[in-house]
Amino acid sequence: MSTQTPAPVHWKLVIDAADPHTQADFWAAALHYTAEDNSALVERLLTLGALPGEATVEYHGRPAFRDLIAVRHPDDPYDPDTGTGLGRRLLFQRVPQAKTGKNRLHLDLHPGEGRRAQEVARLEALGARVLREVKEPSGAWAVMADPEGNEFCVH
Repeated sequence: MSTQTPAPVHWKLVIDAADPHTQADFWAAALHYTAEDNSALVERLLTLGALPGEATVEYHGRPAFRDLIAVRHPDDPYDPDTGTGLGRRLLFQRVPQAKTGKNRLHLDLHPGEGRRAQEVARLEALGARVLREVKEPSGAWAVMADPEGNEFCVH
């Protein structure tokens, strides 16, 4: 019987969005991630008639799915035939409803010791806003919101 350690589970965090491509641009810049290039897959599906043209948009000069886009860690592997990441990813999917309540899940960003204020300023320049500053015995952090109001923290 083999006692190999199981491979880590492939995952992505799916985030509802009114404008997935704007959210992808924000989070790619915020995390220093790479927006996935699915143009080869989109073009193949269009050629086969498996994807209607209205289900696509131009994104950074190339065809993309209209209702979803992902960003991935730049060091993680990806499928060159589809552009789909095979590691740490955030996938933004278009939904008609606006955000209505508090997040049940959020990202904590850790820019490094003594760099919180600089990182908060950089994220504000990208379109985020500070909701509040927290100072507790366990630490200090900024609670922020991305351009669509999704909360995240900067430690």
